[in-house]
Amino acid sequence: MKTTLLLIIAAIAGLGLTFWAVGAMWSDLGVTMTMHGWIAYGLGVLVSIALAGGLFFLTFKSARDGYDDIERPEDLND
Repeated sequence: MKTTLLLIIAAIAGLGLTFWAVGAMWSDLGVTMTMHGWIAYGLGVLVSIALAGGLFFLTFKSARDGYDDIERPEDLND
């Protein structure tokens, strides 16, 4: 439990650091973004992470429940 909590905190800190680095890079390049732009950027990141998490969940669930197993007639004769 403690390791999981530390991993979650590290992931959130890494995400915050990434947001800061992107903002600093854009600022150095002279790009300005409104609050609506930042909200759209953040929502895009959250939706992408949620989609990736959902697809990973479905992949692991499918493999665990046996949906990926191939049933061939020649295997039944053994």
